[in-house]
Amino acid sequence: MAMRSFYNEIRGMKVKDLPAHVKPMFSLEYVKNSIKRGLDNYHAKYIQTSSIDPLYHVCFGGMIFSYLVALPEERRHLEHQQHDKEHGGH
Repeated sequence: MAMRSFYNEIRGMKVKDLPAHVKPMFSLEYVKNSIKRGLDNYHAKYIQTSSIDPLYHVCFGGMIFSYLVALPEERRHLEHQQHDKEHGGH
């Protein structure tokens, strides 16, 4: 949704006007306000309604994070296994 609204904002602009429009979006204050607005929206949508969705978000987020942390080690293991197979190892 955010990307769609951003696209709709810049769709009619000329390319030379785009940097002046986008530059303020990278200021520290704008980023802080965007994060605060997002957290407020999340709180209103999930926490105030006593929804179970935040529990799902924590569980699935934890599983994804764990997978991403373990992925480099797994890839090294699989590459080593493939190298052994190609070179007559175990």
